[in-house]
Amino acid sequence: MLRTALFAAALATAAPATAADLNRIVLNGSDAILGVNAVADEGEGEPRSIGSYALRLYKAGDPSFPFDAFAAGAVRPRDGTLESLKFADIDRDGRPEVIVVARSAGSGGYLSVDAFRFQKDALVLAASKSGLPADADPVAALSSGRKGRK
Repeated sequence: MLRTALFAAALATAAPATAADLNRIVLNGSDAILGVNAVADEGEGEPRSIGSYALRLYKAGDPSFPFDAFAAGAVRPRDGTLESLKFADIDRDGRPEVIVVARSAGSGGYLSVDAFRFQKDALVLAASKSGLPADADPVAALSSGRKGRK
């Protein structure tokens, strides 16, 4: 009986779940041109309104196991909650960038957006904008004034 009580107490204190963990945003997407499956999620245990997010790419292969072949990842700060994960060719080079959009928790609901290139098995931050109006098109905001890279 004592062993059972001690084991139960150890389990209860080993990994307490917070309200933030239970409501953590996890976004999934895939892109055939890049040949990847993507996951973006808020930092574990962090407040919903501010913290970090992780972006992970996995090489697409067997659809039964979409997250088996890790390819690249990045961790970035966030101001707000993750809202969407998109793929768009913002630099018009024929290859889409991976785009993560977050919405601020404040009364303005401003957007921030990060775009990453997946090249040579690495994620490279290609562009980032914050303080965009709540109704802004984040892809258009990143694409404006950009020319294709060689």
